[in-house]
Amino acid sequence: MFNRDRWSEIIEALTANWFRTVLTAFGVLWGIFILVILLAAGKGLENGVKQGFGGIATNSMFMWTQVASKPYKGMPKGRNYSFEIEDVKAIKQNVPYVRIVSPRNQLGGFQGTNNVIRGLKTGAYNVYGDYPEIIEQEPMDVSSGRFINYTDINEKRKVAVIGEGVRVGLYDREEEVIGSYIKINGVNFMVVGTYKRKGNNGDPEEMQKQIYVPFTSFSQAFNRGNKVGWMAITAEDGHPITNIKEDIINVIKKRHTIHPDDDRAVGNFDLFQEFSKVNGLFIALKAVAYFVGILVLVSGIIGISNIMLIVVKERTNEIGVRRALGATPWAIRGQILLESIFLTIISGMAGIILSTAVIWLVNFQLGKMDTSDMMFLNPSVNLGVIMVALAILIISGLLAGLIPAQHAIKVKPVDALRTE
Repeated sequence: MFNRDRWSEIIEALTANWFRTVLTAFGVLWGIFILVILLAAGKGLENGVKQGFGGIATNSMFMWTQVASKPYKGMPKGRNYSFEIEDVKAIKQNVPYVRIVSPRNQLGGFQGTNNVIRGLKTGAYNVYGDYPEIIEQEPMDVSSGRFINYTDINEKRKVAVIGEGVRVGLYDREEEVIGSYIKINGVNFMVVGTYKRKGNNGDPEEMQKQIYVPFTSFSQAFNRGNKVGWMAITAEDGHPITNIKEDIINVIKKRHTIHPDDDRAVGNFDLFQEFSKVNGLFIALKAVAYFVGILVLVSGIIGISNIMLIVVKERTNEIGVRRALGATPWAIRGQILLESIFLTIISGMAGIILSTAVIWLVNFQLGKMDTSDMMFLNPSVNLGVIMVALAILIISGLLAGLIPAQHAIKVKPVDALRTE
């Protein structure tokens, strides 16, 4: 229950030497401020790095062929082999928890010769033969038209989806793109869509200079038959691709007569494993933020405890009078603890308000900038962090006042009354 006299006494005790109180409270304010700012900065860095993945399906791996390093069943060491479209079906049938298997073929590239022509304009671009599911693994915004679909796959349509960088390189500013034709290695493809890739992973500019065509028409137009250059494989949610990677590779080894112990024949890149390392880094950063913030906060709490000891000593005569008039030890202890908690919470809330203002200011400035290519985005802390901070403040206030409160109740009334 609210006791006006008690709170008036608390305010009077804390403002008796206001300069000392402000300096003491600053330690707690600064500790909470550092804690919140460090957590917000870590979150901002995490958001920026994850933006760099551009929504890519991180529970994925990429797999390609290499040279067999061991002889097996009459097959020589050092032989080359290729993935086949039948491998896709075999993986789906024999490996559980596989969600998407995207066979891919590729030609050209910005480091190669010009392979795409439109009128008098030419360019060197990566051209991918893909299935429609690739957009789930490498998300992109279709800025006009559409992406490839299964009708394109089944009918082997010579259609293409081009990046904004390709559009800029081959078309005039106001020129219509949809329905026009480009020539890829001498074969005409009709443009049915344009895209803009998300994120800032890799070379952001180069990611917009790619062309996607149906896998089947790519194979037919460029004489790839049933060959597959490489695969992008995504596992179901809750089942890390790392756990089933070996099963996938074993299916390939069995189908292509590769020695079971040949670890060099099938190349792979485990994106989930790399992404897990990044997540582990952010967990470590969060732990460091809590550690540093709490250490700074502890120093402030020690300051409050010390100042409360001084306050108790200054009020020895008052405590003696209260004890002589019948105040119980719990009443004395409760008064000291309440003063300590009050000072801690007020200074801590001031730290939270100050840190919130700083975070808002940073986000306000970032809102005026193009953050699509930045590695720092939307620094923030959630409500859970604030609740943790408040819990820390309450516990800290109790700890800060505990020793002074125990010291206060040990004062004998007769001795306290004699104190001048």
